[in-house]
Amino acid sequence: MLNRYYGWYFQTGDLANAEREMRAEVEGWITTHPGKPIIFTEFGADTVAGLHSIYDQPWTEDFQVAYHRMNPRVFDAYDEIIGEQMWNFADFQTKFGIVRVDGNKKGAFTRDRRPKAVARYLRERWTNLDAAAYGRREPKQN
Repeated sequence: MLNRYYGWYFQTGDLANAEREMRAEVEGWITTHPGKPIIFTEFGADTVAGLHSIYDQPWTEDFQVAYHRMNPRVFDAYDEIIGEQMWNFADFQTKFGIVRVDGNKKGAFTRDRRPKAVARYLRERWTNLDAAAYGRREPKQN
């Protein structure tokens, strides 16, 4: 099980470099532990609901969608990756600090359960992913 935040805590905002680094780490795990399954149990990017930009700017809903598109590109490229669980379903309160203004905002939904833009992408991804063939990553035919 891996908890990784490439593109958020590491290579913040640089999704192209984050994807390269993430692939390198996955390949390292596959090389050192051949035949072992890998599950990504945490990945996410904080997002202020309603914040948008034409740039890949962290904290925007647009960046959160781009971030969540990047991670599955990596997951889907390796048969060894057999599962994914994003962090988190909904935003939640945390202790006060300069890193998290008014809580953790990595959710697909706000604290009052309103969907962010990423919720639509996740619905599409997970609806079209054939659970029986998860390791093969072949979308089911509609």
